[in-house]
Amino acid sequence: MVSDGVEKFKRFAINVWDVDAQGKTDEQVAKEGLFAMEEWMKELGLVMNISELGASEEMLAGFAEGTIILPGGYKVLNRDEIIQILKESLNGKCQKGQRN
Repeated sequence: MVSDGVEKFKRFAINVWDVDAQGKTDEQVAKEGLFAMEEWMKELGLVMNISELGASEEMLAGFAEGTIILPGGYKVLNRDEIIQILKESLNGKCQKGQRN
């Protein structure tokens, strides 16, 4: 997902998390900013994957069906992409060291 909004994620990293962009690619800066946000969310004690909320793989299709898809974001997602993101969150693959 970073690649679909790399410029916005880069600005976010620099302006919000004070990431130093010198000598880094735009994608590296963007990912560093997202990592900083993830660490901050963990410090707050926020849930970092949907399995911590009691979700199971059997529930994912229902979540995807109930998702309202609006244009205007970084990328308009289809049902399969939504399910893939939910699976990654369920399994914690979005966590540190397992990013795309």
